[in-house]
Amino acid sequence: MEKQERKVSMAVVKRLPRYYRYLSDLLKNDITRISSKTLSQRMGVTASQIRQDLNCFGGFGQQGYGYNVASLYKEIGNILGVDKAYTTIIIGAGNLGMALAKHNNFEKRGFRLIGMFDVKQELIGQKMRGFEIKHMDELPAFMKKYRPHIGILAVPKEGVTVVAQKLVELGIKGLWNFSYVDLRMIGEVEVENVHLSDSLMTLSYKINQK
Repeated sequence: MEKQERKVSMAVVKRLPRYYRYLSDLLKNDITRISSKTLSQRMGVTASQIRQDLNCFGGFGQQGYGYNVASLYKEIGNILGVDKAYTTIIIGAGNLGMALAKHNNFEKRGFRLIGMFDVKQELIGQKMRGFEIKHMDELPAFMKKYRPHIGILAVPKEGVTVVAQKLVELGIKGLWNFSYVDLRMIGEVEVENVHLSDSLMTLSYKINQK
């Protein structure tokens, strides 16, 4: 598929992983094709929304047939870049960092965890997912040798800016930030800020309205 030149809204982009997840479930259940109407019923969005979103990338359905599930799954994966097998490292081996490291959906979604770093001596050398936790002092040499694409930040908010800047200087391509501080794009490095408590408070709001 040719790269799209037109600007796609971030709202559409943020819906793509959800399409990808639902299509994955359809494949597991041996469903080979699906209409936008049936997909909309499964996902709880309108068929019109689905068609509009996918049309941003050229559209993939056929009138009277619907969508080929395997083909659409592959195309959305290509758009999201999960076919690139991006390598990742985690900075911060505390409770959150450990939980993220144990989350096996990384590999399922095309992201390969290759290293983990911290400054606490009691954590250095511990085994995690087949590799040892390294000290931050070893980060420059590791980055030069393995050139990971994505840095996952699970460090205290007080030090996250310094750590992020260091990763950028060492050649990281993207930052997935769990440190409760909104980082801005640094140079050409993309940042995705994740606030787990925001989702919990959204749930609290929904309950409260009842």
